[in-house]
Amino acid sequence: MMLVMTGLDYYLVYPSGAARTRPPEGMLVEELVLDGDWSAVRLESAGWSPKDGRWWCSAAFSRGLRVDPHLRRRVVGVDRMVASGAYERLGGGSLPAETTLRGFFSDGVPLPTAAPLRLGAAPGAAGFHETRFYRALFAGDLDDGGLARLRDVWGTVGALAGARRRVGRDAYDWELRRLAAASAWCVDLTAHLATPRADGIGPVLRDLSSAVRALGLIPVTVERFS
Repeated sequence: MMLVMTGLDYYLVYPSGAARTRPPEGMLVEELVLDGDWSAVRLESAGWSPKDGRWWCSAAFSRGLRVDPHLRRRVVGVDRMVASGAYERLGGGSLPAETTLRGFFSDGVPLPTAAPLRLGAAPGAAGFHETRFYRALFAGDLDDGGLARLRDVWGTVGALAGARRRVGRDAYDWELRRLAAASAWCVDLTAHLATPRADGIGPVLRDLSSAVRALGLIPVTVERFS
């Protein structure tokens, strides 16, 4: 199995009940590891706090983050620049490079996987070699203001947030949906591939995940359905 590193996600962790009124008490770094068909197979993570001054396994914290709304309220997703500034202010010095941070991952959480519903190349839409369908899952709640900001980012017209994009000869359509009876959302992505190559799917999934994570949702997994 070929594994793909998608890029690190950074979170500041605040004291319980303090929200952002006090400095963060630590940092969480995560990465969804994908296999060669761009479905997620493992969640890696590491945590750090100035209290003990070292990086530690945070698998249990990462699992809890996806099921416990109270724990989610303690974390804020940030980009690397913001994370680097917070790390320095908390006394950690220079934030280690991403290759170094990956070296602190020690107890990844395996994610459920299943073969796509249609094995092999799925028939493509008119003019395309193959069409694939992916679902990126996120934990958390999103209010109307968050939806409006996402519609602005994606240039959406309508009630839900979604858009389409051409990358070379490939075409991508996606839409954000709320999952019924759960504090969870998903982005459904349809990828129309002009050739047997599927290289462009990963960067598109990463861009979509980054946009949704910036609004406070937590990436859970990426599933491929066809």
